Amino acid sequence: MSGLSRRRFLAISAAAGLTGSAGAVPAPRLTWRGVALGAEVSITLDGPPELTRPALARARHEIEAYEARFSLFRAASDLSRLNAAGHLPDLDARWRAMLDLCDRLHRATGGRFDPTIQPLWLAHATGGDISAARELVGWGRVALPAPGRRGLHLDAGQALSLNGIAQGAASDAVRQVLREAGLTRLCVDIGETATAGGPWRMGVLDPERGRFGRVALQDTALAVSSPGALSVAPGIFHILNPLGGEEPLWSSVAVVADSAAMADGFSTAACLMSTEEIAAAATLLGDLREVLLLDRRGRVERIRPA
Repeated sequence: MSGLSRRRFLAISAAAGLTGSAGAVPAPRLTWRGVALGAEVSITLDGPPELTRPALARARHEIEAYEARFSLFRAASDLSRLNAAGHLPDLDARWRAMLDLCDRLHRATGGRFDPTIQPLWLAHATGGDISAARELVGWGRVALPAPGRRGLHLDAGQALSLNGIAQGAASDAVRQVLREAGLTRLCVDIGETATAGGPWRMGVLDPERGRFGRVALQDTALAVSSPGALSVAPGIFHILNPLGGEEPLWSSVAVVADSAAMADGFSTAACLMSTEEIAAAATLLGDLREVLLLDRRGRVERIRPA
């Protein structure tokens, strides 16, 4: 994709066709745009200015809190310090929720979701030792917080990337802040989309084939993963298989779920999973509403978990 970054593509993908929620807009609309966690951000709020403007200020504060913890683009973020030192002694509620969901997704997807993929990604991107980097991949070697064990500890040489889940988690957190401020009709897009009210009608795009589906979100979330949106090296898709071996099986995967973090993480892992594995994992997780799969021939499959 010439000149189009992965995050820019995903932002466009999530917003395609978003001209407003269905029916007449019942109140003034405030839209704010910015950049966070490597994504282009848009927040759309329906309501009177005396409600939406202070709520937006609180939302921007929450975005900053997620950047300070989980950004790979800030040298002073918690995540950057963790990767540099190998440990993070103090974890707040945001970190604990993030680690719990990472662990849950890792187990449900048979290891296809694995935040320890970062050294392998860097080795491909910089021409490093691929074999040595692959040896560092393994979520099971991360020492998670436990009774009698404080903080988070990585095995020697390991590093985490939360790019496959942090944007969704930030969208969820901002949606919650806005709900607590009294807003009932809103759309938050931080690379992945979380909504309240609606329905918000969106098109879903693939980098090669364009729009391959439409969804209507109401108090739900959307994430789209497309391996072809970015190559980390010639012939190497940016979605790498932590287990080694095969390339991604799907051209694009779109996931509708109750939470954007769940949709974000699952859409990434599902690119590496068969239809049967996706259906089983989605049923196990229980938080997913719909999965749209686009194969390399342009055929679309739709899974609605039981």
